[in-house]
Amino acid sequence: MKGNMPAKATDNGEFDVDQLRNKSETLISELNEFMQGYRILCVTPVIESESMWERYAENGQGVALRIEAYSSTKISGIVDRINNSIFLPAIQRPYVWETSQIVALFDSLLKGYPISSFLFWELDETRRADWEIYKFIDNFRQGGMHNELAETDGREITLVLDGQQRLTSLLIGLRGTYTTRRKYARKKNPDAWTKQRLYLDLLKSPKSDDEDGESDIGISYGLKFFEHMPLNSSDHLWFKVGAILDCTSDDAFYAMVDGIIDDLPKELTRFEKRTIEQNLDRLYRVVWKDDVIAYYTEKDQSLDRVLDIFIRANDGGTKLSKSDLLLSMITSKWKGVSARQEIFDLVDYLNDGLDARNDLSKDFLMKASLVLSDLDVTYKVNNFTNLNLSIIEDNWPKIKKTLEATLRLVNSLGIDKETLTSTNALMPIAYYLHNSGQTLDGTSAFDARNAVLVQKFLLGSLLNGAFSGTSDQAISVSRGLIKETLRTNDDFPASELILGLARRGRLASFNEDNIHSLFEISYGKRNCFLALSLLYEGQPWGTTGYHIDHIIPRSLANRDKLMAMNIPEHKIVEILASVDRLGNLQLLLGRENREKSDTPFEHWIVSRDEEFVQKQMIPEDQSLWNVEKLPEFVREREKNISKRINSQYGRSLPFE
Repeated sequence: MKGNMPAKATDNGEFDVDQLRNKSETLISELNEFMQGYRILCVTPVIESESMWERYAENGQGVALRIEAYSSTKISGIVDRINNSIFLPAIQRPYVWETSQIVALFDSLLKGYPISSFLFWELDETRRADWEIYKFIDNFRQGGMHNELAETDGREITLVLDGQQRLTSLLIGLRGTYTTRRKYARKKNPDAWTKQRLYLDLLKSPKSDDEDGESDIGISYGLKFFEHMPLNSSDHLWFKVGAILDCTSDDAFYAMVDGIIDDLPKELTRFEKRTIEQNLDRLYRVVWKDDVIAYYTEKDQSLDRVLDIFIRANDGGTKLSKSDLLLSMITSKWKGVSARQEIFDLVDYLNDGLDARNDLSKDFLMKASLVLSDLDVTYKVNNFTNLNLSIIEDNWPKIKKTLEATLRLVNSLGIDKETLTSTNALMPIAYYLHNSGQTLDGTSAFDARNAVLVQKFLLGSLLNGAFSGTSDQAISVSRGLIKETLRTNDDFPASELILGLARRGRLASFNEDNIHSLFEISYGKRNCFLALSLLYEGQPWGTTGYHIDHIIPRSLANRDKLMAMNIPEHKIVEILASVDRLGNLQLLLGRENREKSDTPFEHWIVSRDEEFVQKQMIPEDQSLWNVEKLPEFVREREKNISKRINSQYGRSLPFE
């Protein structure tokens, strides 16, 4: 346990005894509560002494205490230092706060609430080259913005270990902007984005909420983000929060206040004028007068110590993901490349830079690095040792190529962000490509044959959830099977994988026992495309474009139309329940679907040739080809689908 008992000196150099006594009593009270049954063995300001006594304290059921010196400063001073001497280490995660959180932060400051302390690291000049150092973001754009690298030559560098979100929010509120996307607007439309600044309504009294009976934890001050300077009215007088930074002296502040008061309408009441003056005074004091930024500066240059401090300090606040913590380790250990930038860039490229959109995470990339490097597949901190990080770094160029090839392959099958229900199911495919040297993107018989095998395995895995939940064992087993089969055969071992997983209770195929689950999938479900893809072996839907089509159109299965045909109610209910079932759905190329839409159904269906009817597994009995017989049509077609799928998987599966 570590105590904190800072003491401030008065202007004449004497200590404020009352302040020191109050702080001491608070600290002693906290210690007494914590240390029931313990003995204090050491109180020291020296870290080496604390470390020496700490070992004995643990064995002797005592506590070693170290009094740490916290400093404090003003917001104006800290904002001036940001991106001049205060920067971010590569181990920090991106900025993630919403505008509502920025508003809450400024509201807390104006109320005089504490905003927690900050943890800085004073970086020695000799260690500057060991770290990638990043700027704070002052003009933030919502939806995945990364910090820029900083040029730090000739600067004294202090890095922020805890408090990035709060400091960035202060910078945005006072000197920057927050760009958000308008509701329902398309991301790629430049007009969809609105760049906003923080404003304070000077006519809003912070006491008015209490009078209305609102909760104390609500927002009391009139803080809000706007794209343009909002219009003033009898109820609102808006002031750009950042303008307070122009008040570099009391004279400048009072001159600004006088100017605002002089321009006010004469009909404003005395209370309203007083509210304006109080709000401006409170903002001025918070930014320029009060030491509201309390911080501790770590000066030890040990990397391991700093990483440990960082992880512990960031245990609260906005939740760090496992990838954030692991990325901090990788970034500090890799020497040949910028790990942070490499991983961020690869995630962005795989998600947005290929022909199809994907939704991969940093966690997926880092777990894939373990899998492809033949390391323990369990995604935990202990597996990212220095030795393992070195192995991953050596393999990184090949890992990047493998993951791109994997995504291009599955995207070509029509599987992307909208339909990939488990990214872990990609691991065996990536491992096969990584170790076979194949990409399966050509037109050779080998590529075509193995693309079909990959499709069969992936669809079976996704539809049955073979890699859902805790899938480390499934990934490890798959990796071992691929490694074994590649010794004698270059083909993708779909059959071996499906059988190996089935023996461990993970289904990745279909038989008579589980095929019924397919027919519970209906139109509009995320896995609808996956289920229909089973019917078209080897079809590259990702490169041709497809539509999910109702064979008997939904427009015909309309209650009013069915009632006009004098169909009984129980039959109408059955028809309406059948129209979206898998047995009434097919995949069509875009041009085929347009042709179907332009032709009355009764003409279109009878004009289909035998090859089309067989390909789509449409029942041969033409009496079923109308909306009145839709339930019977669906039942017959689902029988045809069952036969085809059982035939496909039965050819390659020795089911037991």
